[in-house]
Amino acid sequence: MNKKPTNEAWGTRIGLILAMAGNAVGLGNFLRFPIQAIQNGGGAFIIPYLVSFLLLGIPLMLVEWSTGRYAGLRGHHSSPFVLQSLDKRPYWKYIGVIGLFSNIVIASYYCYIESWTLSYVYHSLIRTFDGMTETQVSGFFDNYLKLSTSTTGIPYESIFFYILCLGINIWILSQTLRKGIERAAKFFMPLLVIFGLFLVIRIVTIKAGEQGAINDGWVGLDFLWTPDLSSLSNPKVWLSAAGQIFFTLSLGMGCIQCYASYLKEKDDVVLNSMTAGFMNEFTEIVIGGSIIIPLSIGYFGIDKVMDLSQIGGFGLGFRTMPYLFEQWGDIFASLAGIAFFGLLFGAGITSSLAMGSPIVGFLKDNFGWSRKKGALAFGGIILVFGIPTVLFFSKGVFDEYDYWGGTIALVLYAAAEIILFSWIMGVDRGWKLIHQGADLRMPGVFKFILKYITPTMLILILLASAIKPRDDDWSLLSLKGWELDKSSIIGELFHKDIGPNNTWFAQEYYAEQAGLVQGVIPTETGNRLDILTGNSTKSYQLRSRHQLMVAEGDRVNVGDVLYKGKTLNTVFYIDSARIGLLILFLMLCFLVWKANKKSHNYIEFEQFNQR
Repeated sequence: MNKKPTNEAWGTRIGLILAMAGNAVGLGNFLRFPIQAIQNGGGAFIIPYLVSFLLLGIPLMLVEWSTGRYAGLRGHHSSPFVLQSLDKRPYWKYIGVIGLFSNIVIASYYCYIESWTLSYVYHSLIRTFDGMTETQVSGFFDNYLKLSTSTTGIPYESIFFYILCLGINIWILSQTLRKGIERAAKFFMPLLVIFGLFLVIRIVTIKAGEQGAINDGWVGLDFLWTPDLSSLSNPKVWLSAAGQIFFTLSLGMGCIQCYASYLKEKDDVVLNSMTAGFMNEFTEIVIGGSIIIPLSIGYFGIDKVMDLSQIGGFGLGFRTMPYLFEQWGDIFASLAGIAFFGLLFGAGITSSLAMGSPIVGFLKDNFGWSRKKGALAFGGIILVFGIPTVLFFSKGVFDEYDYWGGTIALVLYAAAEIILFSWIMGVDRGWKLIHQGADLRMPGVFKFILKYITPTMLILILLASAIKPRDDDWSLLSLKGWELDKSSIIGELFHKDIGPNNTWFAQEYYAEQAGLVQGVIPTETGNRLDILTGNSTKSYQLRSRHQLMVAEGDRVNVGDVLYKGKTLNTVFYIDSARIGLLILFLMLCFLVWKANKKSHNYIEFEQFNQR
């Protein structure tokens, strides 16, 4: 199935490295990593993180760079035919479909998050957050997700920015490799670092008592990196570190393989991959770890930041950072907002471009489509699968995409490719592929790691994900059995802890948590029901067709009827998302089958003409 290699190639080594680093440096470097660190032992988290980088990150980078180049020299630029170029058995190309699948699924919700950053750059520029309280800034984000915010005068502002962001991605992807992705990487990556260093310098120079700060900037850094060595005995911490390595290096997606497929035969895989990988680590640990948490601790204190960290990096980033920047005065607030959200946009778009490249490459290689047509097709697919994450963000669609496409699929694909590389193709042959044209040689111990350690770790991660104990408490493991966590693969499949609203369609909606009815507020479309649970308030938007069954001041328990009337429960949206993902996977399998059949017909035609 060898094809004529493409004429496209990277223009410069720096362009290649920046593009590869841009693929890896994403929103997770700045929003996910610091939260993971603070929740998993602070400075001690770096130990399992670096171990995972050595035993998972570096080996898988070497595998994906070397196999991508090998397949590219044979005219293949997408994961199905990258895998089959290593072993001719036909099932490998269908395992490779997981790579295409994960790119589409992740890009579908990733471009939406990316559009938030673009919108917040705009709002920082026009001073939308000027004079807002912390609660008002958080409410702005809630309304933005509900599609009810429009300070631009444009209806459905979040959809507008989503389509704008998608359009930018499509335009860049439609250009040649050098004029599109490489040029974008050369622009966004240096700008990202400049913006990041500007923020870090400003944050570490915060002085307690000035501009509302209660701690010096160094206090947050000291807290974040103070090691809690007791965390190292917790398997959850090690699994979190391994998951962060996957997330931050964009492993198991086929993106690296696609970019590497445009390498020349003698390009140095070892040096290039290590440079791109360590550039990502610098960005994540040094810059990513020095913005959100230190700034928040400077103004809120450690106890409140520990509470806020439970809402995750996205919550801290979009709910609190604009408010904190406002403490610096009008000019600095705008500059900081533009720098922070511009940094996130640059990190996001260089990653989403990498997700689009395998799709464009697949259509170009196997169906003869132009880059422009392939980019438009990618944008159309992302729009179809992405709009549900916009319209039904609070209904679990976003989380389903992230779980199956952005977590499980990555580990499955990585496990398959490392087994193929080290055991089926053979680690000796793979070692030669890695060092073909290399000036820098990897230590021989990595040959052992590639064959034994990395495959074993990936299999253990898959098993642990399937049978994770409740609340990640691994002390519950027992020969007598244990209760599964709702985020385990088995728990997810069977909707563990879904609550009393466990049918698609219902005539009654039941309380999922005990609490106090805080208020019933009339709205244009019905009523808003607010229930106080602990220190948080849960709001329900009732339509005019719904009959309210509780009143202000009532205490409700789990299972009590809150209102009657036709209701689509969240489980309907969750299962619909899963059905959509299954249909997408089967469609991609069909396209790969079609492409393979077309290739065989072409080969038979060529052989007939040569007789």
